[in-house]
Parts: sequence; C-alpha cells; structure tokens
Amino acid sequence: MKLRFGASVALVLGIVSGTFASSVVADDWPQWMGPQRDGVYRETGIATTIPAEGLPIRWRTPIHGGYSGPAVAKGRVFVTDFKSSSGKSKNDPGARDSVPGTERVLCLDERTGKELWKVEYDLTYQISYANGPRATPTVDGDFVYCLGAEGHLLCLDAASGKIVWQQQLAEAYKTKAPIWGYAAHPLIYGDLLITLAGGEGSIAIALDKKTGKERWGALSATEIGYCPPSILKLAGKDHLMIWDADKINALEPTTGKLIWSKPLQPRHGMSIAIPRLSGNLLFASGIGEVSGVFPMDEKGKPGDSLWDGKPKIGVYCSNSTPAFEGDVIYGSDCGSGMMIAVNARDGSRFWETFKPTSGGERRASHGTAFIVKHEDRYLLFSETGDLIFAKLTPEAYEEQSRMHVLDATSECFGRAVVWSHPAFANRKLFARNDREVVCVELAAKK
Repeated sequence: MKLRFGASVALVLGIVSGTFASSVVADDWPQWMGPQRDGVYRETGIATTIPAEGLPIRWRTPIHGGYSGPAVAKGRVFVTDFKSSSGKSKNDPGARDSVPGTERVLCLDERTGKELWKVEYDLTYQISYANGPRATPTVDGDFVYCLGAEGHLLCLDAASGKIVWQQQLAEAYKTKAPIWGYAAHPLIYGDLLITLAGGEGSIAIALDKKTGKERWGALSATEIGYCPPSILKLAGKDHLMIWDADKINALEPTTGKLIWSKPLQPRHGMSIAIPRLSGNLLFASGIGEVSGVFPMDEKGKPGDSLWDGKPKIGVYCSNSTPAFEGDVIYGSDCGSGMMIAVNARDGSRFWETFKPTSGGERRASHGTAFIVKHEDRYLLFSETGDLIFAKLTPEAYEEQSRMHVLDATSECFGRAVVWSHPAFANRKLFARNDREVVCVELAAKK
C-alpha cells in the first residue's frame, strides 16, 4: 500500500498562529455517537425550532463516497471517503464487487470547510456495497485513528496528517474483510485502541494506541460482525462489549479476559447496533427478528431474555443504534423500515411511523434514522437527508420541525439513502453524503 500525503498552506499557517491549540468553548464530537459514545448531545444554546427557510448553511465541501460519519475536534473536521476509478458499485447485497479506486482521510477547517491535509492510498474494494469507508474516525488528543473498509488502520497526527503507525488488519490476522466491509468504529480506552480484526482468537484486539503493537487478542466466531466495541459500566466496573456474529461478549478492557458471553445470532452475521443499557436492562437486536432484553444481576451478569423476537412485537435495529430511556426503546426497524417505540419489559409496541426514516408509507427495508438525545427532545437525521427536531415519548412521535440538509446519494433496494451518522459539535451539525460535507448552524438566535 502506497500512501500519499498532501497538506495545504492553510495548515501551516494554522499551526503557526496556534489555531489547533486554541481553547474550545463548546463541545467537540471526536468519535462516532459523540464525546461519550452514547448518542447524547450535551451542548446548550441550541435552536429550539427550525425556521421555514431552514437553519443557516455555513459551508459545503465536495467529497466522494462513504458511509463513515464526520468527527470534529480542535477546530478540525475529519472524514474518510473513496474515490472510485471505474464507476459505481453494483450494490448487490449478496455478492462482493470489485471496484478500484483511492481511499482517503480528509482534514477540513471547521470554520470554512477548506481542506487542510489529506492522506490517500490506492486499493481495490472486494466487498458488497463498495461505496466507501464505513467507520467514523476516532480522535484522541493529538491523534486521529481511521479504519478503512478493507481493514487499513491508520494512526495519524491530527495537526499534520503525518502517519504515526499503520496496520492492514486482514493481512495481519490472516483473514479478509467481511462482505460489507470493516465497519466497527475504533474505540480508545486508556492507552489502548480497541477494534475488530478477525481470525482465530482475534475477533477483538487491543493495540497500543501510540505504537500499534498488539496488547491482547480475544474471541473466535464464525464472522467478526459489524458492531463497534463499546464500554458499559456493570456492577460498578467497566465492561468491554463485543457483539460478534454469534454472541454478545463482555471482556475486561485492559486484558481481553472474557467475563461472560450470551448467544445472540442475527441473520447474515449482521450484528451492527451496539447493546444499550437502561437501569438493569441490557438490550440488543438485529436483522431476522433477533433480540434480547437481559436483566443484569448485582454481579453484572445477564439473566434470561424477558422476550424473544417475533412478528408484531419488538424492534430489530440495523444501521442505527436505538435510544433506550427508562423502559422504552426507540429504534429504526430493519425489516419494516419504521421507527418503533417498544416497551422493554414485554416487547409490546407503543407506536410506529415512517416519518423520520424513509418518509413513505410502505415497507422500506433497513429504513434508517440516526437518533441523538438533546435535553428533553431528540435530534434525528433521516436517510432522506433531513435534520428533524422531535419529541419521543411512549404516547407518540411528535415531530416539531425539520429541514433538508443534503440529498440522498447512495442506493439501497431501489431507493436513494444517506446512511452516515452526523456529528453535533460547537453548536453546529456536520453531515455527509457521497458528494459533500455540509456544516449547518444550530446556535439559537440571541
């Protein structure tokens, strides 16, 4: 793999003037699902409604294909894409495609959207839906970690784009990329970078975040799945949650030692949405009406599921991770494409609607809305490219306002979609499709 690096004069001037070290009053969004990786947006001073003309667009910057979301930290926006050199992928969900091109990491100025630096390398995608990278960059201090769709893992200096270390996971662990590509957003835990690799005893691995050297490897499974590693505090201790294609696993984060494992096998190896915890209930679900709501005991171990997946009950999430508040689960159902509110105790449905997902009235397989909690409401981003302010309660889905941010440019099952989790940082929204990154002002008017 030959990497190419380019930096603009603006980057050099920014470093000289101390831009990267300047103080940030508002919150950054340095990784998938936000600063605490929990889908909660904690900034104040955000607009309470969207005017008829929409919120102000600060900038638009052209990019190429990808499902990865933006990450925002220290005045910079990091995003990955893929520039195909032979046209578009066939998007056959049951077969791998062969698409040559260039996978890239881009760093943009948060204020202007101008490119500061980029790192790129040529490769041929051998995956289904060969549109671009899946995993959102993870920023930690002075470094940004990026995982490509074929398993290229890079640690870059966030200010300059200089390569600190790199690995090709499929080669290093004698495996190959899953049919839909490497998709699990890398997780930083202390001095470790935790990611999914593949192979025997290395479904999950922990690398020294400064050097890239392996610290531990754990688990074997039929496939690695697509679910990002996450941390849950159970019985007062951090548990690393790894949901592979066969089972949910809880590991000691620093050693990889298995604490417990619970079988949960979605169809097609599609473990995607991270398990969510509310009170003492752990919820996970996937395609094929597979779900589990596990009561956790005082030792942090799961009991038998309260209910099993079946038609007309529950919600079975895929592309987007559900919200779990109190005893209510709000999620995008991968079978019907509706957003559904579910009683976590018995699986009964409170309501269901297409409004924040596909916007239609008929089944839309994998209909998607990305769900972010903000104060007493939710900020939703639909697969149609809309930002939505809504109240979600057991009683109803109450849409307050919306605006169209960008066009749906990817294709799935014959419809156009945007399947990229947005970032909410410094009172702005950052979203991308296969053509552009868009920055939208969210601050309330004074």
